[in-house]
Amino acid sequence: MVELKPITEDNFLDAFNLKLASGQESFVSLPIRSLAQAYVYRDQCRPFGIYAGETMVGYVMVIYDYDVPEYDIWHMMIDASMQGRGYGGEALDRVIDYIRTKPFGDSGRIALTCNKNNPIARRLYESRGFSATGAEDEDEIELVLTI
Repeated sequence: MVELKPITEDNFLDAFNLKLASGQESFVSLPIRSLAQAYVYRDQCRPFGIYAGETMVGYVMVIYDYDVPEYDIWHMMIDASMQGRGYGGEALDRVIDYIRTKPFGDSGRIALTCNKNNPIARRLYESRGFSATGAEDEDEIELVLTI
Protein backbone atom coordinates (compact mmCIF):
# COMPACT_ATOMS: atom_id res chain seq x y z
CA MET A 1 0.00 0.00 0.00
CA VAL A 2 1.15 3.50 -0.87
CA GLU A 3 1.31 6.29 1.68
CA LEU A 4 1.93 10.03 1.35
CA LYS A 5 4.42 11.53 3.80
CA PRO A 6 5.16 15.27 3.94
CA ILE A 7 8.57 16.30 2.69
CA THR A 8 10.64 17.41 5.67
CA GLU A 9 14.28 17.97 6.55
CA ASP A 10 14.45 14.22 7.22
CA ASN A 11 13.50 13.05 3.71
CA PHE A 12 14.04 15.86 1.20
CA LEU A 13 17.32 14.33 0.00
CA ASP A 14 15.44 11.12 -0.86
CA ALA A 15 13.16 13.25 -3.06
CA PHE A 16 16.20 14.80 -4.77
CA ASN A 17 17.46 11.29 -5.62
CA LEU A 18 14.31 10.26 -7.51
CA LYS A 19 14.92 9.72 -11.23
CA LEU A 20 12.69 9.93 -14.27
CA ALA A 21 12.77 7.26 -16.95
CA SER A 22 14.48 8.18 -20.20
CA GLY A 23 12.25 10.46 -22.26
CA GLN A 24 10.10 11.58 -19.32
CA GLU A 25 12.06 14.78 -18.66
CA SER A 26 9.69 16.76 -20.87
CA PHE A 27 6.64 15.47 -18.95
CA VAL A 28 7.37 16.51 -15.37
CA SER A 29 9.86 18.53 -13.34
CA LEU A 30 12.12 16.84 -10.86
CA PRO A 31 11.40 17.35 -7.14
CA ILE A 32 14.28 19.80 -6.68
CA ARG A 33 12.42 22.39 -8.79
CA SER A 34 9.09 21.57 -7.21
CA LEU A 35 10.48 21.94 -3.70
CA ALA A 36 11.73 25.42 -4.57
CA GLN A 37 8.17 26.26 -5.67
CA ALA A 38 6.83 24.68 -2.47
CA TYR A 39 8.99 27.06 -0.46
CA VAL A 40 7.72 30.08 -2.37
CA TYR A 41 4.07 28.95 -2.09
CA ARG A 42 4.41 27.45 1.39
CA ASP A 43 1.17 29.00 2.66
CA GLN A 44 -0.88 27.18 0.05
CA CYS A 45 0.87 23.93 -0.81
CA ARG A 46 2.15 20.65 0.53
CA PRO A 47 4.87 18.50 -1.05
CA PHE A 48 4.73 14.76 -0.37
CA GLY A 49 6.97 11.78 -0.79
CA ILE A 50 5.12 8.77 -2.15
CA TYR A 51 6.10 5.75 -0.06
CA ALA A 52 5.81 2.01 -0.47
CA GLY A 53 6.71 0.82 3.02
CA GLU A 54 9.78 2.76 4.11
CA THR A 55 10.95 3.51 0.55
CA MET A 56 10.20 6.77 -1.22
CA VAL A 57 9.07 5.69 -4.68
CA GLY A 58 7.82 9.03 -5.96
CA TYR A 59 6.87 12.63 -5.33
CA VAL A 60 3.81 14.85 -5.68
CA MET A 61 2.81 18.35 -4.64
CA VAL A 62 -0.68 19.64 -3.87
CA ILE A 63 -1.27 23.37 -4.20
CA TYR A 64 -4.38 25.45 -3.50
CA ASP A 65 -5.16 28.30 -5.84
CA TYR A 66 -7.04 30.87 -3.77
CA ASP A 67 -7.90 32.91 -6.88
CA VAL A 68 -10.00 30.20 -8.58
CA PRO A 69 -10.44 28.47 -5.93
CA GLU A 70 -9.22 24.97 -6.78
CA TYR A 71 -6.70 22.35 -5.79
CA ASP A 72 -3.92 21.56 -8.25
CA ILE A 73 -1.72 18.49 -8.46
CA TRP A 74 1.81 19.40 -9.56
CA HIS A 75 4.88 17.40 -10.49
CA MET A 76 3.60 13.90 -9.72
CA MET A 77 6.26 11.36 -10.61
CA ILE A 78 7.29 7.81 -9.79
CA ASP A 79 10.98 6.88 -9.78
CA ALA A 80 12.08 5.15 -12.99
CA SER A 81 13.03 1.98 -11.10
CA MET A 82 9.59 1.78 -9.46
CA GLN A 83 7.31 2.40 -12.44
CA GLY A 84 4.83 -0.22 -13.63
CA ARG A 85 3.94 -1.47 -10.14
CA GLY A 86 0.70 0.47 -9.62
CA TYR A 87 2.24 3.09 -7.35
CA GLY A 88 1.04 5.99 -9.51
CA GLY A 89 -2.61 4.99 -9.31
CA GLU A 90 -2.46 4.34 -5.57
CA ALA A 91 -0.66 7.64 -5.01
CA LEU A 92 -3.26 9.53 -7.03
CA ASP A 93 -6.00 7.93 -4.91
CA ARG A 94 -4.21 9.09 -1.72
CA VAL A 95 -3.79 12.62 -3.14
CA ILE A 96 -7.50 12.83 -3.97
CA ASP A 97 -8.34 11.57 -0.46
CA TYR A 98 -6.07 14.26 1.03
CA ILE A 99 -7.66 17.01 -1.07
CA ARG A 100 -11.14 15.89 -0.01
CA THR A 101 -10.19 16.95 3.54
CA LYS A 102 -9.90 20.52 2.14
CA PRO A 103 -6.66 21.31 4.00
CA PHE A 104 -6.27 24.83 2.56
CA GLY A 105 -9.80 25.89 1.75
CA ASP A 106 -13.10 24.92 0.22
CA SER A 107 -13.23 23.72 -3.37
CA GLY A 108 -14.89 20.91 -5.23
CA ARG A 109 -12.41 21.03 -8.11
CA ILE A 110 -9.03 19.37 -8.63
CA ALA A 111 -7.01 20.36 -11.70
CA LEU A 112 -3.77 19.14 -13.22
CA THR A 113 -2.00 19.32 -16.54
CA CYS A 114 -0.69 16.46 -18.62
CA ASN A 115 1.70 16.53 -21.53
CA LYS A 116 -0.10 15.69 -24.79
CA ASN A 117 2.61 13.13 -25.55
CA ASN A 118 2.13 11.22 -22.30
CA PRO A 119 -0.79 8.84 -22.92
CA ILE A 120 0.12 6.64 -19.94
CA ALA A 121 -0.36 9.52 -17.48
CA ARG A 122 -3.51 10.69 -19.24
CA ARG A 123 -5.05 7.21 -19.02
CA LEU A 124 -4.19 7.10 -15.31
CA TYR A 125 -5.86 10.46 -14.64
CA GLU A 126 -8.92 9.58 -16.70
CA SER A 127 -9.22 6.23 -14.89
CA ARG A 128 -9.70 8.24 -11.67
CA GLY A 129 -12.41 10.46 -13.17
CA PHE A 130 -10.40 13.40 -14.51
CA SER A 131 -11.58 14.78 -17.85
CA ALA A 132 -10.05 17.21 -20.31
CA THR A 133 -11.44 20.73 -20.18
CA GLY A 134 -10.26 21.74 -23.65
CA ALA A 135 -7.78 24.23 -22.18
CA GLU A 136 -4.25 23.83 -23.55
CA ASP A 137 -0.94 25.57 -23.00
CA GLU A 138 1.81 24.60 -25.42
CA ASP A 139 2.21 20.80 -24.96
CA GLU A 140 0.00 20.59 -21.85
CA ILE A 141 -3.70 19.85 -21.56
CA GLU A 142 -5.78 20.58 -18.47
CA LEU A 143 -7.77 17.81 -16.79
CA VAL A 144 -10.25 18.35 -13.97
CA LEU A 145 -11.98 16.20 -11.39
CA THR A 146 -15.05 17.41 -9.51
CA ILE A 147 -15.24 16.16 -5.93
